[in-house]
Amino acid sequence: MSDKKYVIINANEVSSVDFSKVDETSANMLRYNNDNTQTFVKFTGDTPSFLEGKTQYTLSEIKEIINAERGSWTPEEDPSDPITNKDEED
Repeated sequence: MSDKKYVIINANEVSSVDFSKVDETSANMLRYNNDNTQTFVKFTGDTPSFLEGKTQYTLSEIKEIINAERGSWTPEEDPSDPITNKDEED
């Protein structure tokens, strides 16, 4: 079981992301919903200060959100993506 957490943020909050504190290395690595208004970041360990007070999700929870709103989120083309990989467990 992983202690990785996922947080959905508004696109206008991307400029506040400290990419040294999350798994993504830059804004170019983020996956957005279809209308580009939301994205998410993932992290392990202590909650970065810029994400404090935001809802945190486990892998199974974020998978449910992304996959349930398939029409709202861009499908990930990487078959190793744990969010769209139905065999991946958290």
